[in-house]
Amino acid sequence: MPPERLTFTGSGGHALAARLDRPAGPHLATALFAHCFTCGKDIAAARRIAARLTAEGVAVLRFDFTGLGHSGGEFENTSFTSNVGDLVAASRHLDGLGMAPDVLIGHSLGGAAVLRAAADIPSARAVVTIGAPADPAHVAHNFADSLETIEREGVAEVTLAGRPFRIGRDFVEDIRAAALTPAIAALGRALLVMHAPRDATVGIDNASDIFTAARHPKSFVTLDDSDHLVSDPADADYAAGVIAAWMARYVDLVPPPPPDATPEGVVRVVEADPAGFLQDVNVGAHHVQADEPAFVGGTDRGMTPYNLLSAALGACTAMTMRMYARHKGLALDHVRVDITHDKRHAEDAGAGDAKIDRFHRAIEITGDLSEAERARLLEIADRCPVHRTLERGASVDTTPL
Repeated sequence: MPPERLTFTGSGGHALAARLDRPAGPHLATALFAHCFTCGKDIAAARRIAARLTAEGVAVLRFDFTGLGHSGGEFENTSFTSNVGDLVAASRHLDGLGMAPDVLIGHSLGGAAVLRAAADIPSARAVVTIGAPADPAHVAHNFADSLETIEREGVAEVTLAGRPFRIGRDFVEDIRAAALTPAIAALGRALLVMHAPRDATVGIDNASDIFTAARHPKSFVTLDDSDHLVSDPADADYAAGVIAAWMARYVDLVPPPPPDATPEGVVRVVEADPAGFLQDVNVGAHHVQADEPAFVGGTDRGMTPYNLLSAALGACTAMTMRMYARHKGLALDHVRVDITHDKRHAEDAGAGDAKIDRFHRAIEITGDLSEAERARLLEIADRCPVHRTLERGASVDTTPL
């Protein structure tokens, strides 16, 4: 469902703009997301990670820190300490909504901020950092040429990612004084450190320092060739999938039993990327993704709908053969089913100019079986329910939810 826009009061008394991504299904947990230095809540990585987590039942609040994006206040009057205060304010707002955060996720300097803020957010049971510096003062390298001016004049305008920002002396002094090691050592929560070895903005040694300072339980996952902003959709989706799988060890993500009014066997498909074709497909606790190749406008992060249909035919075929072999006591060791799909002119089959779908099924059977048993198993393959549905056709009726 579309993100809900809301505002809350930040640490400096300014109205902060936020988006709350809610799951389409049961709400199982809540995550609070802190964006990277001078970024914003709508950066691509934040949007994609939030979309992926909501598919797992996790609501995600992402907001603009004071002076950034659509939030009030002046950036030059902010500091690392004020960012931490904004996070605590966001957690209190969520608590007021009955959605106290279970997980804190921070990207870059936002990762350093969640490490510091965790002590003041008692509901949080797990913390995730993505490309985070071990020392907030690390961000000063982004405006190193202006440090003398800031020290001398109290403020300087710098260009970061092509945009102008005014950095004040208080900000510089605050990040220099904000030693994180004690906070990391006293974190008292499960910690997941995610970092790219080739991160040219925040070096991988920062991840090592954070991981070393933390106590168990702690985990480290590499983001391989990702850049600092996790701008590649595949990298963001991978990061989100890892976060969802990891946090399930520390946060209860098992959905409650469906109410009696909810029919069993519902397959829910939720759009995950409105700019492309990525879909989250959920059945109970199971999840897969559907997509289209890049050459037709997709992002190639999941099977196509026809791939899924072919998979249904192949899986049903193998299951039907296994069921028969088990019932008859046949020495069937293994079944492999290869499915290909294409369209051909119906006139080739004597049915005019229209095109029809053609599924080709190749079956490999291994085991100590007689020729008669092998032939019988291939006959049984045609009794697969999906096979029969495809051959006989089906009706589809549509109603609004």
